[in-house]
Amino acid sequence: MSEFNLISPSESPLKVEIAVIGSGPGGAITACLLAEAGRNVLLIEEGAYLSLESCQPFSVEEMVQKYRNGGITAAFGQPKIQYVEGKCVGGGSEINSGLYHRTPPNILAQWSQEFQVESLTEADLIPHFEACEQAVNVCYLPGKAPTASLKLHEGATRLNWQSLEVPRWFRYQELDETAIPKGTRQSMTETFIPRALKAGCKLLVNTRIKKINQSDKNWVLTGYYQANNSDQQPVKIQAETVFVCCGAIQTPALLRRSGIKNNIGNALRMHPTVKIIAQFDQDINTLDMGVPVHQVKEFSPKFSFGCSISSPPYLSVGMTDHPNYTQEVQKNWHKMAIYYAMIVGEGYGTVRNIPFFRDPLVSYKLTSQDLKDLSEALKKLAQLLFEVDAKILYPSISNSFLLTHPKDLDKIPEQLPIKQTNLMTVHVFSSCPMGENLQKCAVNSFGKVHGFNNLYIADASLLCTAPGVNPQGTIMAIARRNALKFLNP
Repeated sequence: MSEFNLISPSESPLKVEIAVIGSGPGGAITACLLAEAGRNVLLIEEGAYLSLESCQPFSVEEMVQKYRNGGITAAFGQPKIQYVEGKCVGGGSEINSGLYHRTPPNILAQWSQEFQVESLTEADLIPHFEACEQAVNVCYLPGKAPTASLKLHEGATRLNWQSLEVPRWFRYQELDETAIPKGTRQSMTETFIPRALKAGCKLLVNTRIKKINQSDKNWVLTGYYQANNSDQQPVKIQAETVFVCCGAIQTPALLRRSGIKNNIGNALRMHPTVKIIAQFDQDINTLDMGVPVHQVKEFSPKFSFGCSISSPPYLSVGMTDHPNYTQEVQKNWHKMAIYYAMIVGEGYGTVRNIPFFRDPLVSYKLTSQDLKDLSEALKKLAQLLFEVDAKILYPSISNSFLLTHPKDLDKIPEQLPIKQTNLMTVHVFSSCPMGENLQKCAVNSFGKVHGFNNLYIADASLLCTAPGVNPQGTIMAIARRNALKFLNP
């Protein structure tokens, strides 16, 4: 990274043409395309600029370095849902698994009709999907998939359920086809952010924007700069145009702090996810296993299955639901892996600020049907795992039953217990939906906030509902589409 592109907060007040707040996939692509078009762009990030090599992927150190609040964030409700946010240059792309899907065409059709989103057919988005896929090198594994991933695929095949390998944004090294391939995740710090900086975009890191206000023809951004444990230093930025790209939680929080509230933070959606730790008789896990790549889509869009990161630290966290068996991870982690069942669901949440608190209150209400869908998904996932000879299944239900035989599936209640079930998600979106339906939408079809000039959103907030697949492909394509529309109205 060129020092020339690093802005010092001592230069405050800064004056720029375009300020992009947040450097995840939406913000990075927006800043890159605008800078490459010759615009004067400042990219602002609350976290630090850290390379992918700054820590071991999916480690405790990574959670401390790159996650908001060390990964300890939850949407309150019954049951509550743990979620994670990236807080570093590159945002969620630096910490996620890199699995890539295009938006299902039926989802695009639903958004176009219900939310009145213009120019959102599959044909409209294909050029943007293709450009983003090339930029981040979306590809399939060139060699052997991890054994834990293959177990999922094998179980689905035996049950005649649809299963597929999901491509990733990854650049692989040339390796023996019999080995698990090694390579580099093509996150924003590897792709769009270097391109943006090369095109002249300036970058301001460790800077939290607390409010934005419109003054005459400009927007005034106020906040503070804080590196490591240093004192907070006030920051003031004047910009003609602002793109808010802070993610589905922080974007509505910032806008609401700034008095911009119409359809903002009222319709948060997630993919609520329940997990099972499966223990086998044979080795299925290694320290270098990496990201499992298979997903079962037989019951999609209602629910999907996959295999999670299953490193010993992740297994240990998962096993806290069964405290009497935590020693199993130490003894048998190489025979264990984490599998998940993810639903689309009917529930929704809100994002609200609380006076004197830095972080917003996130609430999420699951419906009784959601809890039934989660139960059905958990049961079907357990059935699949027994099909491939899993010996013990530990569901993410606190102090509950173990499953050791297909007959034990009857132990899973028709509706998961509210007080014991532990849910999580890595997919949050839809808090500021796009479209021309003014009853539901915060922004127009191309991200411009209704009722405001020169104010845009470009991140997961825009997605109208849960897409039922990993959302980054959708976020990137829509960010590209909207940035090009901004440049060529």
